[in-house]
Amino acid sequence: MSDYKVSEAGKITQQVGMTLRGIRKSQGMSLQELAERTDVSKLTLGKIERGEANPSLTVIWKIANGLSIPISALLAEKQEVVLSRKNEGNKVLSGNENFTLEPMFTNSGYGSLETHRAFLKPGGDYFAEAHQPGVIEYVTVMEGSVTVHIQEKTYELNTYDSIKFNADQRHGYINTSSLPAVLHFVMIYSNQI
Repeated sequence: MSDYKVSEAGKITQQVGMTLRGIRKSQGMSLQELAERTDVSKLTLGKIERGEANPSLTVIWKIANGLSIPISALLAEKQEVVLSRKNEGNKVLSGNENFTLEPMFTNSGYGSLETHRAFLKPGGDYFAEAHQPGVIEYVTVMEGSVTVHIQEKTYELNTYDSIKFNADQRHGYINTSSLPAVLHFVMIYSNQI
């Protein structure tokens, strides 16, 4: 449990309750159905969701296991403000060094999501193998223009154009201009929880 910041009991109770309610509703499940899946009483689950009960670790494990979610999905503390500045975070370069990826934000709890900033050199390209099934990629060109290849098809994107596609297929980006291209990526892992 050392990975989790120790907070006031009331704040954690509220967080767990709000998160549990959101997960339950997103799965279209009643409190009764949740009680049957988790072996936690409907009364206790209702109190947890309303922030009136501080669940024990045993109860949290039962809920996480019943929902088939990681325990961190219930315990992860939400930060109200997180700032990501260009060139201040981690960077990942492609093998040919034409493409620089800067991870911005990650929500790895329930419903995984990542956002990235990317820079593609003039005349540069970057091709990715298929991602795992269920990954959806959203890309917006913030500066410049890019040709996006998805399987055998190509799409021309200019500044502020966006594209969405299932990323479980080969795809790539080519900057055919003489200026750098700046891209914004949102990756949603729909099969992950």
